[in-house]
Amino acid sequence: MEDEVFLEQVIVYGIVFLLCAIVIFFYTRKKRVKSEDVEKKVYIAKEEGLFEPVSLYPHIDLKSCIGSAACVADCPEKDILGIVDGVATVINTANCIGHGACFHACPVEAISLRIGTETRGVDLPHVNQNFETNTKGIYIAGELGGMGLIKNSVEQGQQAIDSIVKSKKPSKPNVIDVLIVGAGPAGISATLAAKKHGLTSVTLEQDSLGGTVYTFPRSKIVMTAPMDLPLYGKAKLYDTSKDELLQLWKKVITEHDIKITENTKVEQIIPIENDTFKVITLMGDEYICNHILLAIGRRGTPRKLNVPGEESTKVAYRLLEPERIKNKKILVVGGGDSAIETVLLLKDENEAILSYRNDKFSRLKPKNKEKIEQAINDKSVKVIYNSNLVSIHDDHVMITINENDQPEKLDNDLVYIFAGGELPTGFLQKSGVNITKRFGYVMKRHD
Repeated sequence: MEDEVFLEQVIVYGIVFLLCAIVIFFYTRKKRVKSEDVEKKVYIAKEEGLFEPVSLYPHIDLKSCIGSAACVADCPEKDILGIVDGVATVINTANCIGHGACFHACPVEAISLRIGTETRGVDLPHVNQNFETNTKGIYIAGELGGMGLIKNSVEQGQQAIDSIVKSKKPSKPNVIDVLIVGAGPAGISATLAAKKHGLTSVTLEQDSLGGTVYTFPRSKIVMTAPMDLPLYGKAKLYDTSKDELLQLWKKVITEHDIKITENTKVEQIIPIENDTFKVITLMGDEYICNHILLAIGRRGTPRKLNVPGEESTKVAYRLLEPERIKNKKILVVGGGDSAIETVLLLKDENEAILSYRNDKFSRLKPKNKEKIEQAINDKSVKVIYNSNLVSIHDDHVMITINENDQPEKLDNDLVYIFAGGELPTGFLQKSGVNITKRFGYVMKRHD
């Protein structure tokens, strides 16, 4: 009897052990397959130049990471993070847009947000934890300081004003409390926060309300998560277009009787007596202020190609209303996301050609890469690789291909150039703000 009971126990425990072993086998095999898949993606990313970050990105502390994959699940972008051998790794880091969802999702705080790598530095202004630069009274928030995402910029605009309030620098007669340079996400947020705190302020924007956001195509999705806006509260924004976001900003600004001075470029910032500043615009207008908040973008002025005919009215450096452009022969110059998105928006109603100086695209967002490849395959977009625009004329352009000396003629109505932007380094240095090349600089960490 005892032998039978023992035998039954052996069989039962054996079956349980076998079932556990089968579950563990399939679980570990699934993890191994996923790990190998991520390793392949990392290899491809390195081959395509997408492994190295170009802006803000997550840095993973391998000693702390437990491989929970919470960061992978929370990242709204595709294949930025993955799990290899039980720990997280970056994959297509160049496609990271720096929203920081992974930073907040990690249960063991193993992720910090950094800019620049050990080998590739990024020029950044000196800014302390209160957003103040090395020049006392001048503050920086948003993209210029390295935090480029709209939601991050909005938060920093508020925080910078909070720091100005906490500095307890006394107000002075006939002196503006804070002059805000730039009316992008950080500048608008700061303007609203200044009004909320009862500060006198002036906001100057060299272009139009929205800053860089204004230059996006009208229907471009710019917000995918809620944000807190001063004097408004939580704005529940999901899949929000550029036009919808601008309308929200205009609504809040109008309701609170706030004025944004557009088409006014700040030319010079001069420290004067009583710890105040004189701000001079390109048109010669002068403002005296107690504090300055620089909320300008890192892209600065669009970089020009300096080719004959570039001053023509048929040349533009941004696309605002693609739906108004029809039946045109268009050349888009560039190989980044802005150039790709522009040619894709124009291809259906126009004859669109993309001129790119390299032999293949790199560092594109996955969706843009997929869409441009599809457009090339269905012949709705013609891409001329290894080409350079050499001159622009009324009804045509001249380009060289594969370094041939003899330019080729293309019939043309419009030219869009996306060659990046010139950083406002000179302006900052002239204003007394120090610039340093940062390597792997920590922008945000868990304290």
